[in-house]
Amino acid sequence: MIQSYKKNLISTFIKNILMISAFFFSLTLIMNILEEITFFKDMDVSFTLPLVLTFFNSFSILFEIFPFIFLIGTMSFFFEILNKEELIIYKSYGLSNLRIITIITSSAFFLGLFIILIFYHFSSNLKFMYYEIKNNYTSDDKYLAMVTDNGLWLRDQSEGSINIINAKTMFNEFLNDVSITQFDRRNNFERLITSKKINIKEKTWVIDNPTITTENSQTRIQENMPLKSNFNSQIISNLFSNLSSLNLIKLQKLKKDYKILGYSTTKINSYQLNIYVYPIYLSIMVCIASILMLNIGHNRPRVFYFLAGILISVLVYYINYLINILIENQKIPLMFSAWITPLILLLFCAIGLVRVNEK
Repeated sequence: MIQSYKKNLISTFIKNILMISAFFFSLTLIMNILEEITFFKDMDVSFTLPLVLTFFNSFSILFEIFPFIFLIGTMSFFFEILNKEELIIYKSYGLSNLRIITIITSSAFFLGLFIILIFYHFSSNLKFMYYEIKNNYTSDDKYLAMVTDNGLWLRDQSEGSINIINAKTMFNEFLNDVSITQFDRRNNFERLITSKKINIKEKTWVIDNPTITTENSQTRIQENMPLKSNFNSQIISNLFSNLSSLNLIKLQKLKKDYKILGYSTTKINSYQLNIYVYPIYLSIMVCIASILMLNIGHNRPRVFYFLAGILISVLVYYINYLINILIENQKIPLMFSAWITPLILLLFCAIGLVRVNEK
C-alpha cells in the first residue's frame, strides 16, 4: 500500500512541476516574442522569423529558471495535497514528513539528471541555432573571429583596410606574438605588421615596437603605434562567452580552444561544474520548499506561497550572481564556488528538516 501512495506522490509532484513549467514557458514565449518583434520592426522579414527565434530561445531560458520552477512547483504540490487532506492519509499509512520529502527530492534529482543529459543538449542546440540565425541580421560581415591550433584569428575591417590578425596567445588586455596582414578593399596586399605585444583594452590598439614589412622594405619602429579596430579585449572575450548555446561536447571543445589561446578557462569550468551539480541544486530547492510548506500555516491564499517562492528565488539568484563575480575575479577557488550556494542552502535544509520531522 505504501508503494502505491509513493507512486501517487511522485505522479502528483511531477504533474505540478510540469504545470508550473508550462506556465513559465508560456510567459517566456510572450515576453520573448515582444522582444524579437521589436528587434525586427525595421527589417523586411516574415512574421514567422520572430516566432521561430522565440521558440529556439525559450528552452534555454527555461533551463536557467528550472531551480525556481521546482521550488514553486513543490509549493504547488504541497498546496494540493494539503487541500485534499492527502497528507493525513499518507501519515496514516506510515509515511512521515521526512519520508515524503525524501521521495520528492529523490524524484527531483532524477528529473535533474534527465534535464542535463537530454533537455540541456536539446536547449543548447536550439540556442546555438538562435544565435546563428540572428547573427545574420546583426553582423555586417566586417569582422569575424575564431580559434585554431595556431591561436586566435581575427578578420577586421577599418579605415579602408582589411586586417587579418593572428595572435599566439591572449592574456588579459594583451595579444602576444601578433601578426597583422593588411589588404586594401580589393584584397591587394599592403603590409605586414608584427609585434610581440599589443594592448587591446580599447578599440584603438597600441602596438608595441612593431615591425612593418611591405613588398619592398622592412622597418622597425622603436615606439608604440596606434591601430583602429572594431575589437577590444571585452568584445573578444564575449565572442566566445555564449556558453548556454554550447552542449557538453562543445563546451569541452571551447575549453580546449581557450587553452590553445592561453586564455583563462575559469568561466567555462565554473559553468560546467554548475551543470554537473544541477540535479543536487534542484533537489535542494525542492527540500527548501517542502520545509517552508510544512512549517508555516496552510490557511493562507495560494498567492502568498507564490510570492514567497519568488522572494526565495530572487535571493538565491543574487547569491549566485555575487559568487559568479567573485569567480571571474578569481577571489574564491573554482571548486569552492560551485558548491558554496548548495552548501548554504543545505545548511538551511538541515535545520529545517529537524523541525519538520518533529511535526
